[in-house]
Amino acid sequence: EKGLYLEISAKAGKWWRLKYRFGGKEKRLSLGIYPEISLKQARDRRDEARKLLANGLDPNQQRQAEKITKEQLEKDSFESVAREWHRKQEPTWSPKHAETVIRRLESIVFPWLGSKPVSEITAPELLNTLRLIEEQGAIETAHRVLSICRQVFRYGIATARAQRDPAADLRGALSPVKTQHFAAVTEPEKLAPLLRAMDGYKGTLVVRCALRLAPLVFVRPGELRKAEW
Repeated sequence: EKGLYLEISAKAGKWWRLKYRFGGKEKRLSLGIYPEISLKQARDRRDEARKLLANGLDPNQQRQAEKITKEQLEKDSFESVAREWHRKQEPTWSPKHAETVIRRLESIVFPWLGSKPVSEITAPELLNTLRLIEEQGAIETAHRVLSICRQVFRYGIATARAQRDPAADLRGALSPVKTQHFAAVTEPEKLAPLLRAMDGYKGTLVVRCALRLAPLVFVRPGELRKAEW
């Protein structure tokens, strides 16, 4: 086998190697460990390397370029970007909310879209994932997951790993959430426990401030949210 040989080492074991010349220099290329890589597989890898040489490419440099590309794709994957976004936001959330967000990503989104580059995910792909939640009757959860994904895509845009937010194209694509209205507390004896519960809320700072402000201004939650902005 011209150029192909088996290198035997007491420490490293048995390695298939290819000896070749490129740019006037003699070089070696690792083709795998024997017996995990058979002679036939080693020959196939040798032939692939020879094709690169015939096209003026160094097999070692090509392998390094592919490795860098793979690492970059993993760094820019939806899962990688989402976990980075989660770490950035976690200090501002309650532990329970942080756990809920990452659990929804890990159980619902990552299995389907996690390995894809965040810049290549399309609106139909995201919708197909959300449809899986809808089919189980968890309409509100589907909307919450969409909101999480929208924030991940925006973070991807801000960090130059995505160009646009496909989640924005799904407005109106999910089934609407049925709103349940609760009767207002009007009896004095029921008001005190409500106020104590609001005062004891341990969630995010914005919500805590809103809960403490609400009894003083007597407006609807939606109007309070507008006032906040």
